[in-house]
Amino acid sequence: MQGLSAYLERIEKGIAELDFPQRPVELYEPMRYILRLGGKRMRPVLTLMGHELFGGRSENVVSPALAVELFHNFTLIHDDIMDRAPLRRGQPTVHAKWNENVGILSGDALMVIAYQQLAKCDTQHFKSIFDLFSKTTIEVCEGE
Repeated sequence: MQGLSAYLERIEKGIAELDFPQRPVELYEPMRYILRLGGKRMRPVLTLMGHELFGGRSENVVSPALAVELFHNFTLIHDDIMDRAPLRRGQPTVHAKWNENVGILSGDALMVIAYQQLAKCDTQHFKSIFDLFSKTTIEVCEGE
């Protein structure tokens, strides 16, 4: 197993390599913004570590790990709107910086991009991973 910093570096590199379109700015800039706010990135790091724990190579699951992080940030955007939170990680929330409509649409698009990243995973396990990811998505909505 690698050190924590190596996992974090791999995730940050993956996020930096995400190629969001430039237009429409109001849709994609809020996604870039929330991802730049950082955070601990523990969910994707645990994804990499868990894969290695069971004998896999972490570099083979970077896309699913990114899917987890993108999904988490989608939930943060929507949760901030629902809670009317003005700040996230000490900075204006997406809906406070832009508006609620932009926040909703950017969050929705971020979730779709999370699923696109998930779709890059090993086809042998794709169905079970997709089913678990979808089940978790529903459970997050139920919990909210």
